[in-house]
Amino acid sequence: MHSSSMAMPLHGARGDASLEHADTHEDVTPSEIAVGVIIGRASEYFDFFVFGIACVLVFPQLMFPFLSPLAGTLAAFGVFALAFIARPFGTALFMAVQRLWGRGTKLTLALFLLGSSTVSMALMPGYESAGTAAIAALVLLRIGQGVATGGSWDGLPSLLAMAAPKERRGWYAMVGQLGAPAGFVLAAALFAYLYSHLTSAEFLAWGWRYPFCVAFAINVVALFARLRLVVGQSYAELLEERELQPVGAAQLLREEGGNVFLGAFAALASFALFHVVTIFPLSWISLYSERSMTSVLNVQVLGALLAGCAVMLSGQLADRIGRRNLLGGMAVLIGLFSIAAPWLLDGSVTGGNIFLLVGFVLLGLSYGQASGTVTANFSPQLRYTGAALSSDLAWLFGAAFAPLVALGLSSRFGLVGVSAYLLSGVACTLLALRINRLIEQQQRA
Repeated sequence: MHSSSMAMPLHGARGDASLEHADTHEDVTPSEIAVGVIIGRASEYFDFFVFGIACVLVFPQLMFPFLSPLAGTLAAFGVFALAFIARPFGTALFMAVQRLWGRGTKLTLALFLLGSSTVSMALMPGYESAGTAAIAALVLLRIGQGVATGGSWDGLPSLLAMAAPKERRGWYAMVGQLGAPAGFVLAAALFAYLYSHLTSAEFLAWGWRYPFCVAFAINVVALFARLRLVVGQSYAELLEERELQPVGAAQLLREEGGNVFLGAFAALASFALFHVVTIFPLSWISLYSERSMTSVLNVQVLGALLAGCAVMLSGQLADRIGRRNLLGGMAVLIGLFSIAAPWLLDGSVTGGNIFLLVGFVLLGLSYGQASGTVTANFSPQLRYTGAALSSDLAWLFGAAFAPLVALGLSSRFGLVGVSAYLLSGVACTLLALRINRLIEQQQRA
């Protein structure tokens, strides 16, 4: 792939560092970085969405048949959250691996762990044949997914963001976020096809295992696509030039821990919405509605396609009005959406479809700029690790427990629980953005 396909020069700290100066194999073009970001993120999101959908359609019956459908789904969502708890520890562990053995070794080990954890889930027995050992295996493999995802941070999004011209930073920032709708489209479409073409017995016996095997194949493709970049001399020089090198998590938290948490909370409204429109609706509709799950998944596929368009639109809007203004405005809209959520989800099929489609569009517009909202606050030598850990904590605080909390509150107090959860994320985002603005004003003064 040559630079002619994407004429975007990368500007370095020591003047223009064009990647178009030679035709050697190791030269890294901006288009290759963008493709590497999208492929890498799409593979990770696919893994997580496959697991999330299985938490509704498979695991309550397969792993928790001794519980009621509601309790079984809540238990599955508890396992779902474990990967997000493990993710920051994975980041810290694999940053140490990178410092000792290099970026290529780190990425290879992380993606091998991610792929092997995911494909091993396809081979798991159910509770009826293995008892609690099956649940223990599911827990361990889910933790493995989380540790691996934390370790798969490659710095590509930070490189794109730092290299972007000032007037195009919003557009560059959204590139990596396209992996989310792409991963969901693949996962939801695959489950919809299998769910509609197999009997319930066939689906629970072996059909659900196929997406987990596909995830392993996608991870292999992603590994080679990303290694093509990260082991190249040109890429390594670019990272070194911009001081994008790993540091210890302890050092990061000691020196700039405030920026880590500020970065995590600045996009919390978007992360809270993430699983509320992707995973939670499947659980609510499966438990409290007679609606076909295949039709719900098909609507979600359409919603994810709209979200992809919205992600790209967010790049243009952010370059016009500013990323922080866009995130603040979207937080307000998410707040308004959360107020309408109970009436939409608890109403007709049309109301449910409106909830899904509007929710996905809002998700695309907000999540498209959720990456690196305040990473400019980090000193250059801490930005590589700071961006990774801020993202980990945003997922942990905003998205990890979203399906569990939303379903638990809604089953007890009604769908107003969804509103309360989303509004808490909105409040955190608006407060974090306000604090960040005050910090920047003080720095300029």
